[in-house]
This record gives sequence, C-alpha cells and structure tokens, in this order.
Amino acid sequence: MADLGARLRQARQTKGVSLRDIATTTKISVVALEALERNDYSRLPGGIFSRAFVRAYALAVDVDPEAAVQEFLTEFARYQKEAERSAKRPEITADDLDFLERQRRALRTLRLVLVMAALVALAALGYLALVWWPPANSGTSPSIPAPQARSAPRMPAAAASFRPFGSHLR
Repeated sequence: MADLGARLRQARQTKGVSLRDIATTTKISVVALEALERNDYSRLPGGIFSRAFVRAYALAVDVDPEAAVQEFLTEFARYQKEAERSAKRPEITADDLDFLERQRRALRTLRLVLVMAALVALAALGYLALVWWPPANSGTSPSIPAPQARSAPRMPAAAASFRPFGSHLR
C-alpha cells in the first residue's frame, strides 16, 4: 500500500484537477494541500482540522474519505512518535549540576540561619517577659504603702541657713 500523500496526488492527477482547483473547492490553502501530498505533517494545523482536510481532499478526488482518514491517523501517529524520538532534549552539564548543588547548600544554610534567628528572638522575648513582667504574688496585692495624711514638712535648721554652691570658697 502506498502512502496517503502519494495516493491522493495520484487520484488528483488521474482526475485531471490542479491543486488550486481543489483549494478553491475545499477552502483549504494550497500550502496545506501540498503538505498533505508530501506527507509533511508539520505544516498541517493538527487536531481535528487535519482530519477534516484529509476528508475534504479525499472527497474532492473521489477517494474513500473514511479510509483516507484512518490511514492519515495511522501515519500521523507514526510521525508523532518519530518526532518525539528525534526531539532535542536539553543537555545537563557538570557545571549545571554543580550550580544546582551550590543552590541547595545555600538554601539549607539560609534555612538554618533563619531557624537560629527565630530561636534567638524567642529566647529574647522570653527573657524580656521574665524581667519586665511583674511577679505574681499568691493571692495578695502588691505591698505598696498607702498614702498617709501628713502636715506640711518642716524645714530642717540646716536648710534654713542655705548658702549657694561655691560661696564657701570666697
């Protein structure tokens, strides 16, 4: 069995129709029709559109559309597998691996520093709470003397003979 593109081209040539005529009839671009004839599936839109293109082209050249679509799906699956195998994958070099390891070490160090800083902050808060928090007496109120009513304080005799600072040096 010949490939689908060759079969479609042969049927078109046998019918004596140009690609431009088929493009006008099917509303499919000449580029897409040429890609179908060459089995160049990278130029097709993909998905349901490719199947619709194959079906419309097959109808235009009097080929069984369902058989053409099934053959297309088989060939397209083979094309996709080949494209996956030949796809370029990024190369990971020793420098890349070394860079990743340095990044991991830096992250571990950063985590350790942050945990230590959090522990120090918690310890400082605990210390401040112990120092500044008033001690809790067991059921008694703090021993603050109650203010007493007093008369105005008397001035001591020594204060009555007040001399300014440095006056004794004269």
